[in-house]
Amino acid sequence: MAASTFFIPPVNKIGMGSLAEAVTLIKNYGYRQALIVTDRVLKEIGVVGKVQALLADVGIKSAIYDGTNPNPTTINVKEGLDVLRQHDCDCVISLGGGSPHDCAKGIALVATNDGDIRDYEGVDCSTKPQLPLIAINTTAGTASEMTRFCIITDVERHIKMAIVDKNVTPILSVNDSTLMAGMPKGLTAATGMDALTHAIEAYVSTAANPITDACALKAVTMISRYLRRAVENGNDIEARENMAYAQFLAGMAFNNASLGYVHAMAHQLGGFYDLPHGVCNAVLLPHVQKFNAKVSAVRLKEIAAAMGVDVQALNDEEGAEACIQAISQLAKAVNIPSGLSELNVKKEDLPILSTNALKDACGFTNPIQASHEEIVAIFSAAM
Repeated sequence: MAASTFFIPPVNKIGMGSLAEAVTLIKNYGYRQALIVTDRVLKEIGVVGKVQALLADVGIKSAIYDGTNPNPTTINVKEGLDVLRQHDCDCVISLGGGSPHDCAKGIALVATNDGDIRDYEGVDCSTKPQLPLIAINTTAGTASEMTRFCIITDVERHIKMAIVDKNVTPILSVNDSTLMAGMPKGLTAATGMDALTHAIEAYVSTAANPITDACALKAVTMISRYLRRAVENGNDIEARENMAYAQFLAGMAFNNASLGYVHAMAHQLGGFYDLPHGVCNAVLLPHVQKFNAKVSAVRLKEIAAAMGVDVQALNDEEGAEACIQAISQLAKAVNIPSGLSELNVKKEDLPILSTNALKDACGFTNPIQASHEEIVAIFSAAM
């Protein structure tokens, strides 16, 4: 086994009421002026105002950038950076799901390293730590609040850039399940399937190790148990809390074992058509695992067991097939579209999407490396 490095924010608050504790911590860090990076919906429903009031109570001023797109762009990063410099902010607080977290990471990284966010595409391309980032999470899925991954859409090239950099790791993550209670069904389902994808891709990754394996399998078990409940009833706080822990575990797994072709391919769909990331992952996940089963049958069988399937009487190939069935059943149960054609993906675009997918850093740790034809075939099967 090659040497492993384990990345995680130094402090992570999880559970009901953890937001109030986090604000005290932020005060103790000595910050005076924060840039809150969020989206318009969270501003409209009053979540941003609530956080601003908590900060004001401890003497911290805040400016807001609420222009984050669902797939954050190079333009969003530049706009947010302008607000940050205008108000001379000494820290960044991201509030929301993966979109504001990734946007905030881009802003905080360029704030200290200068240049353009495009300069940092790839693995560990920055030289300086970013401006301190506190990530307050409102969804249970992307785990961006605790990872070194930052995905930004380059509006000129129509691709999603994968920025994997230890310097974009937040200094504090907050998962307060009370902030997740209002999340709509569709978003709950998509972000939950995103978390399942993180866990499964990390478990079959070539960079997996005993720590990431433990995190990934526990995440799979919890998501299989609680995602349906969280989708059915958004105010089921037990389900919300368990999904918050599950997505965090999945984040710990992929932050250190990385991902695979599901993400490499989903990033292209998101960048090209501006589609929701979790939905793209959910549609592609069973098809990529069917391809991976040639080399990962044993591991996929173990995932099936974690999903609650009785695999004792099955051989490895049958166990892998049972895993793929269980993934599809869960996706169907939470109303994920059945194929890419429902998302208006066009067959004639598959060759260019496949070319770009093979360049994505997430695919480098897939258990088996694919040819261009094979990626096109996986996309086609997922139509």
